[in-house]
Amino acid sequence: MYEDLTDIAFDGPLAQRGIGIIAPFDLALERELWRWAPLDVSLHLARTPYEEISVSLTMAELVSQPHLVQSATRDVLGVHPEVVAYLCTSGSFIHGVAGEAELRQAILDAGAADAVTTSGALAEAIRELQLSKISVITPYDAALTDRLITFLGELGVTVTRSKYLGLGGGIWRVNYRTVAELILQAEDPEAEAVFVACTNLPTYDIIAPLERRLGKPVLTANQLTVWACLGRMGLPMVGPGRWLRGVFEEENSYDYPAQSQDV
Repeated sequence: MYEDLTDIAFDGPLAQRGIGIIAPFDLALERELWRWAPLDVSLHLARTPYEEISVSLTMAELVSQPHLVQSATRDVLGVHPEVVAYLCTSGSFIHGVAGEAELRQAILDAGAADAVTTSGALAEAIRELQLSKISVITPYDAALTDRLITFLGELGVTVTRSKYLGLGGGIWRVNYRTVAELILQAEDPEAEAVFVACTNLPTYDIIAPLERRLGKPVLTANQLTVWACLGRMGLPMVGPGRWLRGVFEEENSYDYPAQSQDV
């Protein structure tokens, strides 16, 4: 009865390693998020409760309440993720460096094996790439963008130029051309990198061509979050972002300068 199976490999499916993702209620970019994950890594998503409110300082505060993050963390622990990430830029910088640390601790206190936040991942990239001056673009309003600049200041980073779209919602609908034009408007020769805020802003396919054009890192929210998670798992990043490759790989590290003209 079973002889017909002898010539076929039945050892699969590919063993999966998990990342738990805690996202705000309005995240619409799961497909982009998955593009950053290797084939043997699964993303297990949970969301904070829906709030009928526009993107703002108030929304960032609502979606980043530690007890909500803890509750969502518990929702994904059943599949034993190796790390749990709070996937929200504004929610993880809204209360500064101390607030970001509090969110990570909340995830750990809920039972996660390890914890990452989007703004914490940004801080790690700044440290690993030894950045001291960057430009930033956001889809937010001026007040929320200023709070990001304050957060970066706490990290010892100077924002040489910033641009924002002033959107209160529907951020996932912004097209690549709009994002690329905003990045080029924010470009500053003094900046060692560009950071694109918001996990709901599409960026995947424009990172590589913009890095070639600018000759410096283009760091984006989803990219950095998954990169930091994979680093904790001992895995290399996938997808665009040449300056980040090898940062967490001690045996295969690459010495990329803060700014390169090799395009």
